[in-house]
Amino acid sequence: MCGIAGKVGTAPVNEPEILRMCDAIAHRGPDDWGTFVEGSTGLGMRRLSIVDLAGGHQPIANEDGSVVVVFNGELYNYPSLYQELVAKGHRFSTRTDTEVLVHLYEEHGEGLVARLRGMFAFALWDRSRRRLLLARDHFGQKPLFYTESGGRLTFASEIKALLADDPSLAELSPRALDQYLTMRFVHPPETFFARVRQLPAAHFMVWENNRSRIERYWNLEYGPKWSYSEAETLARLRAPHLLDGHSVPRSERAAVCGGGGLAVRHPSLCRGSHPQRGGRSAEAGFGTR
Repeated sequence: MCGIAGKVGTAPVNEPEILRMCDAIAHRGPDDWGTFVEGSTGLGMRRLSIVDLAGGHQPIANEDGSVVVVFNGELYNYPSLYQELVAKGHRFSTRTDTEVLVHLYEEHGEGLVARLRGMFAFALWDRSRRRLLLARDHFGQKPLFYTESGGRLTFASEIKALLADDPSLAELSPRALDQYLTMRFVHPPETFFARVRQLPAAHFMVWENNRSRIERYWNLEYGPKWSYSEAETLARLRAPHLLDGHSVPRSERAAVCGGGGLAVRHPSLCRGSHPQRGGRSAEAGFGTR
């Protein structure tokens, strides 16, 4: 995991403020750290190196430095996005998935979130428009908390980083406590701290002209995903080139081989169509009384 933090508003920001927030979440990223500070904007991050170990230092900017990002997570579809963006003329200075974000933003603006597949929380600063974009992944695997006060937005991967910047935020939220005691769960955007919010999963926030706007970019659909029968599904999945992973999306293979349904009745699907590779599968059942 990594950790991000930052603030934007009307008052000047200095690097020690951002470093203090990052130090509070140093355990999230022991490998590297970095900051971007300009006027009333500051971004910081602590990195656990996963992709492009040597070249993935953050913050990362686009070619002319007009878009800057700090990122926590992993983009599973970044290789295809990278190829698409290179074909459109974008120049990359690293092979990290993080850099895809700044170039994708140049193409799609805030609509970039609809193109992402993975687990992520990021903060992207558009220097020319003086605009901050915060976004969180579809299911909220990566955390992102924020507080707004006095014309300033402050955000971080953990609340302790917000408290390091402003200890007065340590004020209990009776509403959140009531939710927890009733449901054993605090519903986003609530947190246990009265003036701290969490960005809900599948949402993004835009901060511009000292005002914030939050929108949902994805909804989980519960309707049928496939229109073909079980027999057709088996035929598709048994095709060698599909089982080798070239055509069936990762999510569809996971749905089949993750347990239940077809995986129970046809475990060989999860082994593949090449017995010589030595694949193994196992089944378990429970009797009824």
